[in-house]
Parts: sequence; structure tokens; C-alpha cells
Amino acid sequence: MPLLEVRELEKQFGGLKAIAGLNFSVPEKIIFSVIGPNGAGKTTLFNLLTNVYRPSSGSILFQGKDITAMPSFRIAEIGITRTFQNLQVFLNMTALENVMVGCHLHSRAGLISAAVRLPSVIREEKRVRRMAMEALEFCGLLDVADMPADALPYGILKKLEIARALAARPRLLLMDEPAAGLNDTETMEMCGLITRICQSGITIILVEHNMSLVMEISHHVLVLNYGELLAQGSPYEVQHNQEVISAYLGEG
Repeated sequence: MPLLEVRELEKQFGGLKAIAGLNFSVPEKIIFSVIGPNGAGKTTLFNLLTNVYRPSSGSILFQGKDITAMPSFRIAEIGITRTFQNLQVFLNMTALENVMVGCHLHSRAGLISAAVRLPSVIREEKRVRRMAMEALEFCGLLDVADMPADALPYGILKKLEIARALAARPRLLLMDEPAAGLNDTETMEMCGLITRICQSGITIILVEHNMSLVMEISHHVLVLNYGELLAQGSPYEVQHNQEVISAYLGEG
């Protein structure tokens, strides 16, 4: 059974079909990249997978269960988290506090017990802090744990958002352009981080415009064009597909 399966998925905005009859499946523990020209429907697909948008038709299955109509918070609870094309970081918090937010799905303390500071709440806070520190360490961010996010450079903030997503202990991580805006050194570090995440047992669906990164680390590549499946296969197969070359570079 694939970890994720998409069946005849469509999303229409007025007269525009942003996603049109899309079918694909994602096995476990691989890097599955989704590429395509601007406007191909890549971010729309992510929004459908996390129920930011409701599909016009079709279905999405996770571990064999239909999650098409499942609320976004429940989707996160069952093990699907994401990062965003535009940074979603709390700038008035420290790096550690940002990542602790990602641990809330695994927090068991109730409002009343938290208000009276029961011993169980104190133990829970220590557990959440430990989980957040583990995520920071995995992303190489222990040295900035206590720094305010608004004092951190852009490349570190991109890693911080990933650390927060990892703190939720996902089975499937959706990454929307993690290398956007990074310099060459930062891109190499991001490439290594994405590979380590996959090696740790987390399945990744990656949307990225940096083709060098995509072709280096992906196990499978799916190409969208105007919301439709244009091609899919290994990085080599996609690179040498004439339809893909035409979509990116033009017929000439």
C-alpha cells in the first residue's frame, strides 16, 4: 500500500482548472519531487493535500484512509505536516519557542491542569522542550535555540521552519521550495538536510525550482503543466523526456 494516493483529483477556480484529473501514488521513505513551470499547480496541490483547499472532485488517501474532507488540524495529527513557500515563522519568539509550537500535537496537558501548574504539566513542558531541542539538533540549530527569530538570517529561518515541522513527528513532510532564496552554500546544506530527513524514515514530497537539487536527491519526479500530469519517473527519465523539455524551454 502506498503511503499517499491521489485519485482523479481536480480543483477548479471559476472557469480555471488549477488541478485536472490528477492521479499518482507515493511510496514510503522516498523523496518524491513535484516540478513544473510557474502556474503549473504545484502549491495548489499542496493546499489540496492539507485541506487548505477542498477539491472540486477526486479523493486523497493516506495509509489507505480517505482524508479528502478531513480538517487541516486532523491531517496534521495523523502525520502530514508542511513547510511554506513564504516563511511562516513567529518572529517575536525564540528559535526554541518556534519549534515547541510544532510539538503541540503531542501535548496532553489540559487548560485547568496548566493553569494550576500541576506536576504533570511541568513534566509535559520538559518533554516538549526535549522534543524541540532534538528537532533543532537534527537541523543543526542548537546554537541559535535561545536567539529571537527576528535576529536570525534567512537561511537559518528556512531550517527553523523545517525543525518545527519535524517536531510534530510526521510520517509525510510536504516541503514547498525549501531552497528558494538560498545561496549556493545554503542550498548544499539544505540538500543534505532533506536527504537526512528521508533517511530517518520520513517520506518527503518536495516542490522546488532548483533543478540541480531536485535531480540530485529525488527518487521519483512528477511533472505538472497547467494542472495536468505531464510526465513522471526517475530523475533521468524526466530529464530526457521531450515533452518536459518543451514545457520548460519551448519547442525551439
